[in-house]
Amino acid sequence: MRSTARLSAIAGALLAMPFPADAASLNTMNEVGAALQACWTPPAEAGTASVTLSFSFKRDGTLIGPPKPTAIKVNGDDKARQAYVDAATAALRNCLPLSFSPDLAKGIPGKILTLQFNSPKDNAKAIQQ
Repeated sequence: MRSTARLSAIAGALLAMPFPADAASLNTMNEVGAALQACWTPPAEAGTASVTLSFSFKRDGTLIGPPKPTAIKVNGDDKARQAYVDAATAALRNCLPLSFSPDLAKGIPGKILTLQFNSPKDNAKAIQQ
């Protein structure tokens, strides 16, 4: 009886764990960009701003090293700029690991990619190689 209760508790805990709603593999760079943009929430009161991050993936959908800001257009002081960069970096990291299709996984490792995070969000630009 005790082991049945323990198994039920474990099963319930596993069912409560968050799993990606769409665990399908990403097949194109446009899909990768869309997946990353879906994780993006601009900082409150950011106005019209943007940051472009440069980064590379491993085959397993994780990053090779930290992302680097390559362009920052944020009104305000250094603290406002850093908050925007931190929010974009967090959005990128919170989406990982991505699930690449076998074909995409073969070609993506080590390529330097850039993605622009914009505020307001609907001004998003696609991922570029």
